Amino acid sequence: MSLLVVGSVAFDAVETPFGKREQMLGGSASHFSISASFFTNVRIVAVVGGDFGSEERAVFERHRVDTTDLEVVPDGKTFRWFGRYEYDLNVAHTLDTHLNVFAGFEPKLSAGSKKSRLVFLGNIQPDLQRGVRLQVPDAELVALDTMNLWINNTRDALQKAIEVVDLLIVNDAEARQLTEEPNLIKAARKILSWGPRTLIVKRGEYGAAMFTKDAYFAIPAYPLESVFDPTGAGDTFAGGLMGYLASQERLDEAALRRAMIFGSVMASFNVEEFGTERVQRLSHQEINHRFSDFKRFTNFEEIPFEQAVQAG
Repeated sequence: MSLLVVGSVAFDAVETPFGKREQMLGGSASHFSISASFFTNVRIVAVVGGDFGSEERAVFERHRVDTTDLEVVPDGKTFRWFGRYEYDLNVAHTLDTHLNVFAGFEPKLSAGSKKSRLVFLGNIQPDLQRGVRLQVPDAELVALDTMNLWINNTRDALQKAIEVVDLLIVNDAEARQLTEEPNLIKAARKILSWGPRTLIVKRGEYGAAMFTKDAYFAIPAYPLESVFDPTGAGDTFAGGLMGYLASQERLDEAALRRAMIFGSVMASFNVEEFGTERVQRLSHQEINHRFSDFKRFTNFEEIPFEQAVQAG
């Protein structure tokens, strides 16, 4: 398999100012794998309960997501998250969380999963992330995502996990919190000193930025008039990014820049409807069209300073 994701599969109940859903497919591994499936073959490692039925499985089947390592606990219940958004859709208010079978989740990788070329460690307990990383020593690129819960409660374990991956993907608040640096540039420099070759910072409606020891690259968010539900947008971004990278022979800076665009494209579709609804219906033509839009939005001609003065 070219791409492996380890994370959560869940049922989400979400309410926003624009509507609500009592139950929909969610979880980091779900959003990631559906997004990545437009670019490459994906295998998912997660756990669900006996209430995870044929309708949910059909979503993975339609997108050719390999569920060989999707563990099922027949007498258990699937992880559930209940959340609400106000008009500031950047802030999710957790109303309730039922970990259910996810509370005892211990990722079990088959022989095929251990041979994956690229690996994404979704937002799970840092010791579990590190344990998975040690099981894929030959992976060409391993990326990790996290959240404020683990930064607050398991900072040391999280830093140890970050030290053994190639790419860290977090939002700007998490980068500052993790490093205790208010300046994002200083925060990025500190994170890179821990071991990762690349840091990608998600900035919500302001786009995303990539940091390496030698380079910096930033893109805007895709301009949208209708945003209904941001749940899973970060994992959808990571899915597009990692999925595109998995389709490339060379994982150089140029590929990473293109991957960021594709990640942003996929996230822009995610927020247009609830959960995975919009991304499930996507076509490659729609994806390529928005990629072309990004190129138009960000392209400009370089004019030497002397010519700029003359033009003025």
